[in-house]
Amino acid sequence: MSDTTAAATQTAAAGPDAAAVAAEINAMPFDKALAELQAVVGRLESGGLPLEESITLYERGVALHDHCAKLLGSAELRVQRLVESAGGRLSTLDLRPDDDEG
Repeated sequence: MSDTTAAATQTAAAGPDAAAVAAEINAMPFDKALAELQAVVGRLESGGLPLEESITLYERGVALHDHCAKLLGSAELRVQRLVESAGGRLSTLDLRPDDDEG
């Protein structure tokens, strides 16, 4: 079973609200999903939440993390496809966020 199929099966089993939340998260652009993930982590780290709310936030955080990871993986593949050497062969660049662009 693929990851997508497994996630869809788990979402369907969780109920219609979970399916709506999953669809909402999957429609988010990367920047919005990352910002919300950071907010969720901040709320969880601050503590003082009831157990059920903490669990719900944690589940949303996991879904947001998975969505961000999927988007980043897709972006990495797109960049790799765009970077070609003069001979037409694909070459991979080791790009890191902290590298200088100059």
